[in-house]
Amino acid sequence: MFWLLGALALVLNAVIAWSPTNGYAPGNVSCDDNINLVREATGLSANETAWLEKRDAYTKDSLKDFLDRATANFTNSSFVDSLWNTGKIPKLGVGCSGGGYRAMLSGAGMLSALDNRTDGANEHGLGGVLQAATYLAGLSGGNWLVGSLAWNNWTSVQQVIDNRGQDDELWDISNSLLNPGGINILSSASRWDQISDAVEAKQDAGFNASLTDVWGRALSYEFFPTLYRGGEGYTWSTLRDSDVFKNAEMPFPISVADGRYPGTQIVDLNSTVFEFNPFEMGSWDPSLNAFTDVKYLGTNVTNGTPVTQGKCVAGFDNAGFIMGTSSSLFNQFLLQLNTTGLSSFIKGFVGDFLQDLSNDSDDIAIYNPNPFKDTHFVSSNHSQSIVTAENLYLVDGGEDGENIPFLPLLQKDRDLDVIFALDNSADTDQYWPAGLSLISTYERQFGSLGKDLAFPYVPDVDTFVNSGLNTKPTFFGCDATNLTGLAYTPPLIVYMPNNRQSYNSNTSTFKMSYSSDQRMKMFQNGFEAITRNNLTDDSAFTGCVACAIMKRKQESLNMTLPEECTQCFKDYCWDGKLATKSSNVTTLGTYSGSISFVTDSASSSSTASSTSKKNNAVALSQSYSMNWYVAFAAILGVTLGLL
Repeated sequence: MFWLLGALALVLNAVIAWSPTNGYAPGNVSCDDNINLVREATGLSANETAWLEKRDAYTKDSLKDFLDRATANFTNSSFVDSLWNTGKIPKLGVGCSGGGYRAMLSGAGMLSALDNRTDGANEHGLGGVLQAATYLAGLSGGNWLVGSLAWNNWTSVQQVIDNRGQDDELWDISNSLLNPGGINILSSASRWDQISDAVEAKQDAGFNASLTDVWGRALSYEFFPTLYRGGEGYTWSTLRDSDVFKNAEMPFPISVADGRYPGTQIVDLNSTVFEFNPFEMGSWDPSLNAFTDVKYLGTNVTNGTPVTQGKCVAGFDNAGFIMGTSSSLFNQFLLQLNTTGLSSFIKGFVGDFLQDLSNDSDDIAIYNPNPFKDTHFVSSNHSQSIVTAENLYLVDGGEDGENIPFLPLLQKDRDLDVIFALDNSADTDQYWPAGLSLISTYERQFGSLGKDLAFPYVPDVDTFVNSGLNTKPTFFGCDATNLTGLAYTPPLIVYMPNNRQSYNSNTSTFKMSYSSDQRMKMFQNGFEAITRNNLTDDSAFTGCVACAIMKRKQESLNMTLPEECTQCFKDYCWDGKLATKSSNVTTLGTYSGSISFVTDSASSSSTASSTSKKNNAVALSQSYSMNWYVAFAAILGVTLGLL
């Protein structure tokens, strides 16, 4: 009987392992003799463009259904039909912030409120918005959410809830991943033995390994519980072959990470931001301006051409490794092994293995060989260090302060009208959001790497907190006529921060285990946080979201929105006022090119020129971009002798 089960496991492994080695290690594969794996980032890839044509058919019908339901009681309910008759259909994106398991669980509740597959989402939430979304981006803990849903055949949060208590339950984090077996020491030892073997196999195959390999492998058991050893051979590019993605029945998933220049340990708003999507990885930033085929990461190339003609590498793009790359901040958590309550046996086994890596300062994700080696797309105004380095170093996508993955969604070629920003950051010492991610992205457009981006004007952190903008949904960039000073008209931002409704969801970013009951409460509070408490605080909120979705197209077509939208924008759009800590509020009037942030709590607000805005962005970058968790990681790193 046991031999039969073993044979069955081997068969299943062969079926579900998409790496050519049937394991974690990458392997050699044949590829076209004339293949070039790198393209200049002059627009969307041909693959993404073709996929979008399929997706548009789904989003068009789903959005129409949502808007019809949301505006059914409007005085001019025929407006949606009039808009549809123009053929100008609004395009939506959703961004899920980082913040560890807090961001994953609370974000899951938020996404469930947008998902018409969730029980009650249509009646008490915003069901259908997710089906109408073209893009879904995630970063760090938000990337765990996006990645685990997308790479589990686009499962729903409702399905996760319905599957509670099963052996293959998604997000079963009742035990810390450092001690996954709980009181079963042998189970935990076996898990870490498997992780060790997998990472060592990658090293034996000739590839550098880092703590992120260990971290990604550990996470994968929680994110891919139905797959052999947590998807040991499951690759990121495999999603291309999934019917639900091929048919564009789901949003286009994007993961975000930050680049770290060789020889440095500085990550700020001048860092290159990378995205991973099912087809490509790379950056729109002028410091790289290139993308490569994600399937063939690990191939030794020069200017995109394999050094050995007709020979490529596949399997490097392990799904867990890429999800770990976007959350590499938590490598620091792994290095706290000696402060945990693990058994001495597991401490010794895992600690020795991790210490071997940390001694080499490999506390980042290493992409070796560098897929962009010797490419020629970088502007002469920027450093060539990325394309001349042997290794590409990537770190947690939130380390530059942009903890909501806005940048992929702001690309002009993606042509979004509205972005739903789900913020589960820990900007305050109570672990609540305070708008710091929006401030950082706003600042970035005035730097050299963000010169081709546009992001709406946002207030300073004092205003976010004192005006309560971090306690309920708020719209930014409502009036396009006030945004003419930017590079182009950016999408309207529907900001949806984590806030307390039925549960204290402001848990620590470094809380690494949640009971089943705690997970359910996080889900529920997330749902309530973005639906105005199941629409009980404002029964008109669904209609207001509809107004936000239609706003950009209404402006471009010079149409007149239903009169109910006027009240909605009054209730939910930021009015351009700033509030200092002393609660003084100064009206700035029209805020096109005339915003001044308060960087000193005792300062009063004033009008700033375009030049002073740029200078102010530098000051704000120093004040806000290194949020509390980056500071914590830095302090911890110094303590451990890593930095």
